[in-house]
Amino acid sequence: MLLSALLVEREREITDTLVELLISTVHTINARADRRVTEEMVASFKKVRNKNALLARMAEASLKRPDGAVREVVYPVAGGESTLKEVVAEYKASSPEFRRNVQVKLRASYSNHYRVGMIKLLRTLSFRSNNDTHAPVITGIELVLRHAEPRVQSYPLGESVPLDGIVEGDWVELAWRGVPGASRIVRTVYEVCLFKALRERLRCKEIWVEGADKFRDPEQDLPPDFVERRRQYYAELSKPLDAAEFIEPLRAEMAGELRALQEALPNCDWLTISARGAGRITLSPLEADPEPKNLRKLKNEIRTRWGLVPLLDMLKETALRIGILDHFAPAGSRGGLDRAELAERLILAIFGYGTNIGIRAIGAGDHGHTEEELRYARRRYLSAEGARRFAAAIANATFAARQDLIWGTGTGAVASDSTHFGAFDQNLFTQHHVRYGGRGVLIYWHVDKKSMAINSQLLSCTASEVAAMVEGAMHHRTEMDVEANYVDSHGQSEIGFGITKLLGFELKPRLKRINVTKLYLPEADFRAQIPDLTPVLARRGPIRWDLIAQQYDQLVKYATAINNRTASTEAILRRFTRAATHPTYQAMLEVGRAQRTVFLCRYLRSRDEQREVNSGLNVVESWNGANAQIFYGKAGDIASNRRDEQEMAVLCLHIVQAAMVYINTLMIQDVLAEPEWAASFSPVDYRGLTPLMWAHVAMHGEFKLNMNSRLTLGTAAPLPGA
Repeated sequence: MLLSALLVEREREITDTLVELLISTVHTINARADRRVTEEMVASFKKVRNKNALLARMAEASLKRPDGAVREVVYPVAGGESTLKEVVAEYKASSPEFRRNVQVKLRASYSNHYRVGMIKLLRTLSFRSNNDTHAPVITGIELVLRHAEPRVQSYPLGESVPLDGIVEGDWVELAWRGVPGASRIVRTVYEVCLFKALRERLRCKEIWVEGADKFRDPEQDLPPDFVERRRQYYAELSKPLDAAEFIEPLRAEMAGELRALQEALPNCDWLTISARGAGRITLSPLEADPEPKNLRKLKNEIRTRWGLVPLLDMLKETALRIGILDHFAPAGSRGGLDRAELAERLILAIFGYGTNIGIRAIGAGDHGHTEEELRYARRRYLSAEGARRFAAAIANATFAARQDLIWGTGTGAVASDSTHFGAFDQNLFTQHHVRYGGRGVLIYWHVDKKSMAINSQLLSCTASEVAAMVEGAMHHRTEMDVEANYVDSHGQSEIGFGITKLLGFELKPRLKRINVTKLYLPEADFRAQIPDLTPVLARRGPIRWDLIAQQYDQLVKYATAINNRTASTEAILRRFTRAATHPTYQAMLEVGRAQRTVFLCRYLRSRDEQREVNSGLNVVESWNGANAQIFYGKAGDIASNRRDEQEMAVLCLHIVQAAMVYINTLMIQDVLAEPEWAASFSPVDYRGLTPLMWAHVAMHGEFKLNMNSRLTLGTAAPLPGA
């Protein structure tokens, strides 16, 4: 039974991997053709300046001597034959000519190198669709497979070749061997167009694959008992059963925020809304907060009291206080290791992964455990599930230990962001990242305002950060109830605003291109009430509340699927991409546009809101900066190309860094418990206080583990097995 379950799961994983390979390969073919043509064009010409003046001189000379030779009349005023060649080359590099060259290169690259593998992928995977609109693509796949083997250049005249949604735009002229519609279709051109169309529909799951998991039938991602348990699911999301009760408060809030921004605009010295220029919205930078005066003294006091504390000792102290063995179970039915020995080995294995020095290096330390013993503990006990439980336990222990007088009353706000880690590239999961540069993977963090991570995720470089944001906020395993999520521009979208509204927490982004952001209208006649906002209003009509009402039940159904994890958040949100056509996607966009307008109006008119978002994102950026200090082994690159090993490295880094924050929290509270220290701290000092510091932490050196040596921090936890 267990073997059968394993085989089914592995089959799904392999099928998903093959689909991702198809999607990424089609993108690679197109990107390489684009890059090669660009390089050739750039090498062939240099930009000719003042072409209008050049044209005027040539026209004037031609009018004066209409019967003269071009070489004698035009060349001298144009600057010679070379200048005219540059003009011609620049024209050929214009959009139509450029696209044609890209198409030619793409076709040649596909025919000479990629075709064999792509046809094998088509034979291996079984594609299906629930929408008749995409039937031509399914029929096109069958056509390509029927004519895959014969060495023919074009499809036979009698063959029915589906073209709708496949051969479009500039490809039409290339696809026909003669006159379009009256000749035969070129096979390789058709196959290229088919793969491009297939890729777009796979990405939004308009076409799905039998036997897959992430790319399975999208209807299977939704709760099958939604009709029977509709009231319960609505109650879990705190949403009214009547669509009007959901729409009217949102419409009223949207109108109220637009009016508030209109009224506040004359007094907002930091905000300018203009009708011209590169952008319509201009925000002045935030004023710098006063520098805390006592934080450096606090750090010096911590180092004086506890000395230079090894990072390994911080992990050990955390493990003993929280109880590491409560979170890890053996892979088999029983475990034969002594509890004290097992605790030591787990601590060492987590430290080896979390610092990226590896099991071999940590095995050479002064602790009495060999490399083979540590590897055994890794195989039998150190699982990804156990690591997630332990990381969540550290976060919960930190929340419980925090004193409100020092850290303030806990809020439900977190900040999330990704950071790039280099990784070995013999893995489909390892990709080149355009923004960060280099090949690797992403780690997506959710960190609360006092620098404790509540969730971490290993992502590919092309994964959706919006999906990762929603996943971490909803399924983080800690006791925190997330009420707001700060993100940068990559973690937000109109769909992101829509789904977070339905799930019950606020999305608060710091927008990089806020200068071109648009606001939407709640009603068509509302424009007259906000005349000063006219330059930043979207040209399209008002929010389509009727569409939201029509699709309200489906919107709640998708939100329920995310809330109850009937499928991964990424798989569910694949349905909501620009290539999607179903009305639920359009309705989700409308909800997102309304909620985004509400947030933007509040953000633009409130300096406090801007500071809140900015300070929250500064916390997660500081967390990312600490990653490099802790994950220092092998120059910070993940050395394994196995997905499970990469995930374990991420989870152990999460544990080690969270342990450091936990111990630092206790140290800070011990110091500030003394009256003279508490009296010297001002509100500015408390506002800048953070447990994410490491000046007193020994990151490197010898790896010594003594379980009987404890840090003096309140009441010590008992040793395991005592």
